[in-house]
Amino acid sequence: MVKARKKILCIEDDHETAALIAEELTGRGFEVRTAYSGQEGLSAVMKATPDVILCDISMPSMTGFEVLERLNEFAPRTGPIPFVFLTAMADRNNEVKGHRLGADDYVAKPINFERLVYLINARLAGVAANLNDREIGVLTLVAAGKTSVEIARKLRLSKRTVDFHIDNARLKLRAATRTEAAVKAACSGLIKPRRLQ
Repeated sequence: MVKARKKILCIEDDHETAALIAEELTGRGFEVRTAYSGQEGLSAVMKATPDVILCDISMPSMTGFEVLERLNEFAPRTGPIPFVFLTAMADRNNEVKGHRLGADDYVAKPINFERLVYLINARLAGVAANLNDREIGVLTLVAAGKTSVEIARKLRLSKRTVDFHIDNARLKLRAATRTEAAVKAACSGLIKPRRLQ
């Protein structure tokens, strides 16, 4: 049985950027629709609810913030849809405003597609995507069956530090055990388990 491709709606007024995002994400197994204005994006959501929405903040006639505000009004009909802002502006005020409106994440332009896919997969899996590099590294080793002592030796850390990172990752992933955290992270593509010597 063929697994259904997850649907991504990209709302981006710059046609070149929208085409690049669509090409990259399609090549990574997603089904991507593009909309070139906030209004067009809202219409697309009403026609077919996507699994994730990517939306530029700075657009003429209707900003990304206004799109998210309108979507919040539709929420009873569409249900919650993970929403990721695309922005060229690294502005803390914009980030705070977006989070208040319910945005899940921010991705800065130029887009790092590895990070974008990581965020999308995390949102699709219903987990927070804010694992840091150390937590990802430690969980990868947990998934490979390593104990805290072995991980500490390999990463040249104390066992206490390793356990601290595992606990943080476990809380972020809403997992009861380290094994459950590693499984959740692997299933959502946040880590890539591999056999280690």
